[in-house]
Amino acid sequence: MIRPYDYSGVTRGADGILRYDNLPNSLVEMLRTSVDKAPNNEAVVELGAERINYQQLWDRAARVAGGLKAMGVERGDRVAIQLGNGLQWCVAFWGIQLAGAIAVPVNTRFAEPEVEYVINDSGAKFSFKPGAALPEGAPFAIEDLGQEEASAIFYTSGTTGFPKGAITTHANFLTNNENCVRVVNLPTDGSVRTLISVPLFHVTGCNSQFLCCCASGATSVIMPAFNVQEFLKAIVNERTNSVTSVPAIHWLAISQPNFKDFDVSHVRWLTYGGAPIAPELVGKLIESFPNARVGNGFGLSETSSVATFLPHEYSRAHADSVGFAAPVVDLELFETDAESGVGELLIRGANVVKGYWNKPEATEAAFVNGWLHTGDMARISPEGFVQIVDRKKDMINRGGENVYCVEVENALAAHPAVLEVAVVGVPDTMMGEKVGAVISLQPGKTATPAEIAEFARNLLADFKVPQYLVISATPLPRNPSGKILKPRLRNETNWGKPLR
Repeated sequence: MIRPYDYSGVTRGADGILRYDNLPNSLVEMLRTSVDKAPNNEAVVELGAERINYQQLWDRAARVAGGLKAMGVERGDRVAIQLGNGLQWCVAFWGIQLAGAIAVPVNTRFAEPEVEYVINDSGAKFSFKPGAALPEGAPFAIEDLGQEEASAIFYTSGTTGFPKGAITTHANFLTNNENCVRVVNLPTDGSVRTLISVPLFHVTGCNSQFLCCCASGATSVIMPAFNVQEFLKAIVNERTNSVTSVPAIHWLAISQPNFKDFDVSHVRWLTYGGAPIAPELVGKLIESFPNARVGNGFGLSETSSVATFLPHEYSRAHADSVGFAAPVVDLELFETDAESGVGELLIRGANVVKGYWNKPEATEAAFVNGWLHTGDMARISPEGFVQIVDRKKDMINRGGENVYCVEVENALAAHPAVLEVAVVGVPDTMMGEKVGAVISLQPGKTATPAEIAEFARNLLADFKVPQYLVISATPLPRNPSGKILKPRLRNETNWGKPLR
């Protein structure tokens, strides 16, 4: 078993859960420490707008907390944030924390019925909305919050049904901060400048970038809206040395015709996650950012972001892996298949949330005896490498053979012409299901379904190679959280004749 991280100060409690022994009591205490240590350090930069230091961030948040208090918001009340990426979002979040309330970040891509559901389900007493001034009052801060008090509720967006709110405690947030520092090997001297191009309403942008910076007095450089040229300019002009995004965004950036005009030699950490990545792309990232440590992170809203991480040293040789468990994370496989070694991934640790808001049955089903049932099917090698092969509900049963969609997607994504891919089961009278794939190609690249299938044949067992392969002229459909809508592809795709 490989143990690549710093495991000092990690203890296991009587409940079996691993914890760090050096954490603050709350996010508020964490921010107070950063303000006292480095009040003039740049805290938040909104591209094209304002930039503020840590003392200003505290002062503004305290006035917002005072405004919330004046409106009747009390400790434990829920307060929604319906703002887009920017300084206002950050001040609103911290204002909620200083008021002792619970932040409810709302996905700005949600349709109105989904927004209404989140507001009503959470029982939000107030909502920060675009175009409205932040409430202000006499500076106020509750500074005796405890680690086990709820701090935020992140509503997950599945491919079906209404969102579920993951109840995130101060301990969950603080644990994720420490996980990020240890697995990415980040300094805590305030020297990190991270470029946040992903939404702050997601746990990656909020927990693993913004809050992780706040823990050490580092700088969050925030893009209000994504534009690839502005993304590259921000890396250079703001001297951002830490960049996190999904593989498709990294590919888009390094594929720009003028990419070599941007000096990215100062970038020290480049991380990705959220989708399969082609080994070829990993190699290109390492070459394009020659001084950066490149790594792959995996996690869920239910794990407060990071659960596993693949460090730079293994990123090229193990591109199909999401790495090793974070220092306070235990992993198990449930109902493992003896032949394939695949089982449902279970996660236990101080980063795992308390449960789902107002969803006792869903909580009981997903959180069992301290273990989170992720719904992800995975393998774990003897060395500790985790490989996600599918979502439990997406597995294809092809005539009694289990085909894991993510495994096939990883193989197809390795083709040099493929931009994105989704694999689903296609109904079949004899086999029950056959393997189908919908692919969009990289701009300027061409490939036929037969060519891509033949490429996959060198990487997959014959029964896993798609028998139906459709090349889409448009991007694959996604829900508001960016997840590909597989039921829609399964039901609406004209599959045509099988390749074999």
